[in-house]
Amino acid sequence: MSGAGWAEAFLEMMAVERASARNTLTAYGKDLTDAQAFLRTRSSDLAAASAEDIESYFAALSDRGLSPATAARRRAAVRQFYRFVLGEGWRTDDPARRVEAPKKGRPLPKVLSRAEVDAIIASAGARDGTQGLRLGCMVELAYASGLRISELTALPLAVLARDPAYLIVKGKGGKERLAPLNAAARAAVKAYLEVRKGFLPKGDAANPWLFPSRGKGGRLTPRRFAQLLDEAAADAGIDPARVSPHVLRHAFATHLLEGGADLRVVQKLLGHADIATTQIYTHVAGDRLAEVVATKHPLAKKS
Repeated sequence: MSGAGWAEAFLEMMAVERASARNTLTAYGKDLTDAQAFLRTRSSDLAAASAEDIESYFAALSDRGLSPATAARRRAAVRQFYRFVLGEGWRTDDPARRVEAPKKGRPLPKVLSRAEVDAIIASAGARDGTQGLRLGCMVELAYASGLRISELTALPLAVLARDPAYLIVKGKGGKERLAPLNAAARAAVKAYLEVRKGFLPKGDAANPWLFPSRGKGGRLTPRRFAQLLDEAAADAGIDPARVSPHVLRHAFATHLLEGGADLRVVQKLLGHADIATTQIYTHVAGDRLAEVVATKHPLAKKS
């Protein structure tokens, strides 16, 4: 079997055994195609690559101007690929094993203040008619429950039809978690459901999605929601470059920690498998709290 055939088998394993999301599979497929193209310049391929070939590829990633996150993901894709190949017995060595990747500093997430989130919610809801009710509902849900954009746009109507106090969300790897709904989010959902039929594709009264669309997929896409969110931010006087669906998730986590929530609880609410992923928010919340002390404490004002 060729290197391309091995890559196809690896992606099939990721889809079936690990239930990887479609976006993850697409990204890993592109990463392995990129590695294969580089190896061809060295008269090699994924099947025949030596440790020196892989070391050269990893080094080249750092010289190509890629973002640290993209370069790290490509290295991770190649490493996982060769662990799979070794496990299948197609090779007796792992050419990526001895290559050390450079340490990647994790950037702190962008954070919105509570006042800024309130302004975006108000701006979204102020849009004309049904558009405002839908966008306001989506922003309220994203911020109230810390949903990923893929989780938000994939919500089925059935999970919210009876005004629940929480959602059962299927996240990465097919893992389920509980996501709470506050009173404001439930009110926004109730108001939106009264006009939802106006977004249904023609002749598709049985559309199962909470946020249907007349587009090809039958539901609002993550990209379209991001565009609408940018417009709401601009209307609220906030730089759209500081706002994205994922930034709302960051705000959800950071504001919970600022309010005294336990880190383990926030980890569960976000659906993080590793608490180390959640701990980054403690740095953000800590910085914000230190700023408050420095600017609001009576002794700080005197100094």
